Amino acid sequence: MQMQTIKQMIAAAAVCSVSLLSIPAIAAQDEAQRQMTERVMAAKQKLQQAEAAKGAERQKLMEEHMNMMNETMGKMQAMKPKAGMSMQEHEDWINQHQKLMEDMMGQMMKEHHMLMDTGCMSMGPGGMHKQ
Repeated sequence: MQMQTIKQMIAAAAVCSVSLLSIPAIAAQDEAQRQMTERVMAAKQKLQQAEAAKGAERQKLMEEHMNMMNETMGKMQAMKPKAGMSMQEHEDWINQHQKLMEDMMGQMMKEHHMLMDTGCMSMGPGGMHKQ
């Protein structure tokens, strides 16, 4: 087998194992949070694929991940707990939302480090810019 295929299989296995660990957390989510969890997991898989890829394929996957993160972050920022929730339901909703946001921030930090390691970002007078 090619090394690329092996890396993709390892990445898929890692995503599956993380998904299984997340099942109890998903059970307490409302529909919007469940959809966001699926988006965050899909983005994480895309980032793992990018990590395993090289050259132009890596750049393409990184851009796809970045777009997924931007779209998901916008939706996450617009989310609000449903009216009429009990205090416990509200706290659970906030905790789930916070976990999703932390996962997204972790992915964005990993993406940032990958970009810095490959030299795809440079510091200019206005901050970071894609080359």
